[in-house]
Amino acid sequence: MSRPPEGEISAAELVESLLSVSHGIRRRHNVELASYELSLPRGRLLMAMHQLGEPRMSELAASLDLNARTITTTVDALEREGILARRPDPGDRRATRVVLTDAGRAQIASWQEFQMQLAETAMAPLSTAERRSLKQALDKIRDGMGRLDSVRGPAA
Repeated sequence: MSRPPEGEISAAELVESLLSVSHGIRRRHNVELASYELSLPRGRLLMAMHQLGEPRMSELAASLDLNARTITTTVDALEREGILARRPDPGDRRATRVVLTDAGRAQIASWQEFQMQLAETAMAPLSTAERRSLKQALDKIRDGMGRLDSVRGPAA
């Protein structure tokens, strides 16, 4: 493996920095999620509810790429906690809609506020121009992620 010229930063160093920063933000995020008694899957379900409004159970399952049993189990638990409620679908007697309760909406608002605070704190050292540059660089990296499929490790 060749080293970059003096004063330049290697791709490996950049990737290590990205992983380190990402890991630190995720770790802090997960600690806070635990204080809300929210697992990441439950958090994803609540955010899907927030975005979908009052979906049918099948729509909710499809949006999260989960099976019906998993959605039913999770909705049951969140319903017991007063976060979600089931309502009959006015257009189809066989279907059930899931709605956020006031407690569910309050929990999402609180969680979103934390996420904004975490993001602002993490990005506080950057100027507006640096934020713009970082966003552009990350977008370029994300757009090129498909190329990673061609990289094979030693086991391949």
